Amino acid sequence: MTTCTSAEAAKLLRRLRLEKDAIESKEMRQTTYVSTADPGDMALARPDYDYAETQKTLREYEDRILAVRHALNLFNLTTEVPGTGMTIDQVLIYLPQLSERVRKLQNLGRQLPRERLSGRDCSIGGQRLVEYRFANYDPEKALSDGKAAEEELARIQTALDLVNSTKELEIPV
Repeated sequence: MTTCTSAEAAKLLRRLRLEKDAIESKEMRQTTYVSTADPGDMALARPDYDYAETQKTLREYEDRILAVRHALNLFNLTTEVPGTGMTIDQVLIYLPQLSERVRKLQNLGRQLPRERLSGRDCSIGGQRLVEYRFANYDPEKALSDGKAAEEELARIQTALDLVNSTKELEIPV
């Protein structure tokens, strides 16, 4: 058993994937070869490759990656982020939703209460009319709500970062 924070577990997972990818890349270069050497000298051209050992090593990496990912998933499902009333798993779903809300409210807050549409003048009965677009809501309220959502987003991200860098989980590696 290894004890680490989820941030450390994520780094371990990244390292294991990179190491496994390197073995697979090397394997792809070693599984075949081309030679113009004399058949008696073919051994000189043959890359050093042990099929059984390589497959065993790759399975070991897969098992370790599985163990780390499973431990992280369990940690995320059961660990509450302080001040949110949500587990890490729920926060990871909520953060993108909250980010989208911030983006939408900021866009709504940038609208003008009344905006003249250029090139959209028209005449009715000889009278020249100007066309306007009106906000059907209070843009200042949208801006205020967007700021509140942005503050909530920052607060939750900070709380999540704190959990990920301080709370520990056990990984059976």
